[in-house]
Amino acid sequence: MIRNIYTGILTKKDNKVFIESSNGKRLLEDEVIWSGYLLHWLGRMVCARLLDQRDYKTGRPIVIIWPYEKRQEESFIEIYYNERLRKYIVSTLGHIAININGDIFNFSHLINENEIMTQEEYFYRPALGEFAPHPLTGRLNVDNMDMPFYDKFGRRFMRTTHVLRVEGINTETLHDYFHDRLKNILSTQVDPGRPEKYSDFSMFTKNCSTIIRDSLREYGFKMIKGIFPRDLFVNSAYQLLKLKKSSDIMVTLFKMKQLKVPEADYSALSLLMNPLNRIRLKSLPEY
Repeated sequence: MIRNIYTGILTKKDNKVFIESSNGKRLLEDEVIWSGYLLHWLGRMVCARLLDQRDYKTGRPIVIIWPYEKRQEESFIEIYYNERLRKYIVSTLGHIAININGDIFNFSHLINENEIMTQEEYFYRPALGEFAPHPLTGRLNVDNMDMPFYDKFGRRFMRTTHVLRVEGINTETLHDYFHDRLKNILSTQVDPGRPEKYSDFSMFTKNCSTIIRDSLREYGFKMIKGIFPRDLFVNSAYQLLKLKKSSDIMVTLFKMKQLKVPEADYSALSLLMNPLNRIRLKSLPEY
């Protein structure tokens, strides 16, 4: 359940951090506000709300903060290619997710990361509580499941994200396709030896990219191909920009640069595995 959303200026005064509302009221003054937010948004208009997850030091609900902006009213999809995390071998090929009218579908080899997320949680969760890296290793650590460190805070702070935005398609139908995919994954029988894993996950046939690819193809984009995240992103951009010339869809490419915080190194581009996509990349507009 989404709790109350607070809006105001992120403020630090008298060693207190809070959100100052339009009528001068100090909001969330008694809560822990992550230092990463202060690095980038101090003095700016922001939104905030409480999460269900708890801060390990205080036991209080974690505060999530994100930049204030007007929501897009038109129907859209956004395909996100997230650059690779340098410290994890499993991240060598990067990651891909899809946003349909504000619902972000994420698919993973870890069962708890197959989920629908709001835009603010996907991009702006703080590195606190279970979202943070382990304070000693700086990495994922689940040795103590009463206090796990999943190292999965907001993607804007962990990676640079490349965005392919498409408007003018039937997003309701596409949303249903992805909802069915997620439902099937979450109902898959768990391997007792690896209960944290999605048991049907496959590097080549059922990964974050192929699940998204197959839904896009089922919708009607038969020309879209790709097995790995960056390959699927480049191929999708190339094919949809070509389709744009002969249809009413709008297609835009842009980049959301990583917001650097101490908890994460700079991300890096993964390699394109298909040589044809290296050629297609050269034909894409700079973004």
